[in-house]
Amino acid sequence: MITLNRHGHVAEIVLDRPEAHNALSTAMAVRLAAVCAEVADSDARAVVLSSAAPRSFCVGADLKERASMTDDDLMRQRPVFRSAFGAVLHLPQPVVAAVHGFALGGGTEFALSCDLVVADLTAVFGLPEVGVGLIPAGGGTQLLQRRVGTAKAADLIFTGRKVGFDEAVALGLVDRAAPEGEDRATALELAAAIAANSPVALRAAKRALRHGAPLDLAAALDVEDAAWRTTALSGDRREGIAAFNEKRSPDWPGL
Repeated sequence: MITLNRHGHVAEIVLDRPEAHNALSTAMAVRLAAVCAEVADSDARAVVLSSAAPRSFCVGADLKERASMTDDDLMRQRPVFRSAFGAVLHLPQPVVAAVHGFALGGGTEFALSCDLVVADLTAVFGLPEVGVGLIPAGGGTQLLQRRVGTAKAADLIFTGRKVGFDEAVALGLVDRAAPEGEDRATALELAAAIAANSPVALRAAKRALRHGAPLDLAAALDVEDAAWRTTALSGDRREGIAAFNEKRSPDWPGL
């Protein structure tokens, strides 16, 4: 249900349940969290979250599985799902989503959990949970408003409507456009460009961005300063300066 591929310094986590359009089951959520933990502790410098389903990125929770669940079953599933979404959100490396086709419910939330979203022209986003008596709770209510603003997030969440590629770009849900069928290749190319940089600096920059965003400016600048100090005392900083002065590509030690 989840495949892990390596492309040099890029780890690709593939949602691989095509027969169900990558609907998120309990077992799939457990596996995703485990794979993310493996990637977090690896030497990967950047991550791509992609889909092996031909017409979908992810269509959200597996409602067929939920149809037979009791209330107690649903409550037991909840921390498993939170762990899966949190595992993507808290990966220490920069993460690029490669989206095509339907990214609905949890699919949109997985994209929102990534740092950058690449989408092709077939991409359709939406958070339709209110239509089945729930709310987006894989981070959707919080991550969407941080991306597009509270009013636009309210529009999408309260109506549950789907938005196609053009509107998704206009809203700011998509960071880079790809030709149809090229979302994965475009995302891998972007991730490779990111991974050419210092792994210490990349992780520090992500911490500064993520941890500083909800704070006031003074506190956020302290977060930035702490992240800078991590890089300043690293072997990567010393190698980066040496490589620049010697006019060669750096060989990052990653510490």
